[in-house]
Amino acid sequence: MYLANPRVRNISLSIRWSDRHYATGPYASLATCQRPATLIRMRIGAHVRLDSDPIGFGEKLGADLVQLFVVDPQSWDKPAPHPRTDEILASPIDVVVHSSYQINVASLNNRLRMPSRNAVAQQAKAAADLGAFGLVVHGGHVRSDAEIEDGIVNWRKLFERQRDKGGFAVPILIENTAGGNHAMARRFDMIARLWDAVGEFGAGFCLDTCHAWAGGEDLVGVVERVQAITGRIDLVHLNSSRDEFDSGADRHANFADGTIDPQLLAEVCRTAGAPVILETPADGLAEDLAYLREHVG
Repeated sequence: MYLANPRVRNISLSIRWSDRHYATGPYASLATCQRPATLIRMRIGAHVRLDSDPIGFGEKLGADLVQLFVVDPQSWDKPAPHPRTDEILASPIDVVVHSSYQINVASLNNRLRMPSRNAVAQQAKAAADLGAFGLVVHGGHVRSDAEIEDGIVNWRKLFERQRDKGGFAVPILIENTAGGNHAMARRFDMIARLWDAVGEFGAGFCLDTCHAWAGGEDLVGVVERVQAITGRIDLVHLNSSRDEFDSGADRHANFADGTIDPQLLAEVCRTAGAPVILETPADGLAEDLAYLREHVG
């Protein structure tokens, strides 16, 4: 459940309204999406390494969109207004926000779960203030198999309680994760259980290719399998992996150096048809983007 925010620029898969409202994706049912659509190239960008100047970073890279944090990703800080908000809102480069890493709304530990709920709501509001089209949140984990069902219930409570407050300011895009025996979004069978609990609230999905690979999910046909579960892919984190299949290790690599066939990554990108964010190492980031432009965009 999220609020309709007229300042948020919703991203489409490959179809876009001329006034920057889009035909598909999390806001597709809104009344604003009523104009004829025109096809454009797939929108590809990267995670910002310099949060102080995200648009400058995107322009230098030639990106269509950028992903950034609104707080130190290792902190519980409350987001402050971004000093370049006006520039971000005025730019044709679209924005998505990644939540801080310590958030775990599935946890049964009140001292972790309650701050996590607050942080999701606060960071979603900060994302909306920047015109972002979503907030990416990791699926989190619990401590044992016995806690898994409660972890799923806690995810549902996140949406239920925010619905009673009017909804989130932007769509929450749940991201699959790479490791952990009790992760809520590593294996696709667990994602299916999670989606049964939260799908009705308008939750979105972010597919990370490194996480899927390291988590033991074959990337051949991965888009179709995810869409059969969630009905959607709103964003792709297109990353290779430094480690072998099913390693459980979340270590991203550039396309030329990783263990995933770059042609397979390009195929995931083409098949998903969703906006793409690269989170690969900085030294080869420009080359990764150029490879995608050549093979996809």
